[in-house]
Amino acid sequence: MESASGAAERGTTERVLTLLGLLQGRRQWSGPELAERLGVTSRTVRRDVERLRALGYPVLAGQGVGGGYQLGPGQVLPPLLLDDEEAIATTVALLAGGGTSDATLRALTKLDQVLPARLRHEVRALSGSVAFFGAGRLAVDPDVLMTLARACRDEVETGFDYPAGSGVRRRRTEPYRLVASDRRWYLLAYDLDRDDWRTFRVDRMTEVAARTWRFRPREAPDAAAYVQEGVASRVYPHRPRFLLHAPAETVRRQIPASAGVVQPRGEDRCELLSGGNSLDFVLMHVVLLGHDFEVLDPPELADRAHALAERLRSAANGPRP
Repeated sequence: MESASGAAERGTTERVLTLLGLLQGRRQWSGPELAERLGVTSRTVRRDVERLRALGYPVLAGQGVGGGYQLGPGQVLPPLLLDDEEAIATTVALLAGGGTSDATLRALTKLDQVLPARLRHEVRALSGSVAFFGAGRLAVDPDVLMTLARACRDEVETGFDYPAGSGVRRRRTEPYRLVASDRRWYLLAYDLDRDDWRTFRVDRMTEVAARTWRFRPREAPDAAAYVQEGVASRVYPHRPRFLLHAPAETVRRQIPASAGVVQPRGEDRCELLSGGNSLDFVLMHVVLLGHDFEVLDPPELADRAHALAERLRSAANGPRP
């Protein structure tokens, strides 16, 4: 059985947390207002304010008729008090805007540690349903991300309207993973109407809804690698490959993740897979990287390289002013 002192301490803690929630929810409260909300005297309110200050919360107290209590800016960041919806919304915002930065991952880890069991699986659903390549992506609707992440976790079919040709078509999918690139958010899903894996841009989706129909997961490709290759190469008519005489990390710093897939081939070489509407255009971009390279595929690209070299040599040997 809980002792009287333990019950009193628990009651004080709950009251102080309630006071903190009130102060975070509104800019300013008068002492009598807080006393009425908490069911205590104004003297107890003053004591609870001092308890919050001791914990690092800068509670300001105004004097006079218009005076009252409010949270002010502090030199250190004290703990935040979040309700269920705010905790989930914070997680979505972190994933939508922060990617895989160290600060984002630390914040998500702290949320996971302090959330009650009823919310922890929601946060892990979001984290476990997202893959990344690159950073600095555009923001999307957090509600859409939440719907898709939950559908990935619960393995339920998802429907949404998506541009197709000159119109918009309803797509039925088995969602697998959300993937964040260096520019956009994508959904890797199995398209039930096309009977194949497809990549969808989240910012192009409308009327997103998760269904109650569950599916058995299929053998799926690596989500981040599949989407990156699709964005950087598969969607283009030409998909050239190059062997660059430079470390993979060096080339990755020169090329956006959505423009090319870079794979190491030893310490000082790497393979670049890219795509474009023009072979000459892709070739010039690789030339401007400043590294020696070899054409791996397609064979006609080697001919284009010879032709470009002759053109550049002719330009260099021309008359000089």
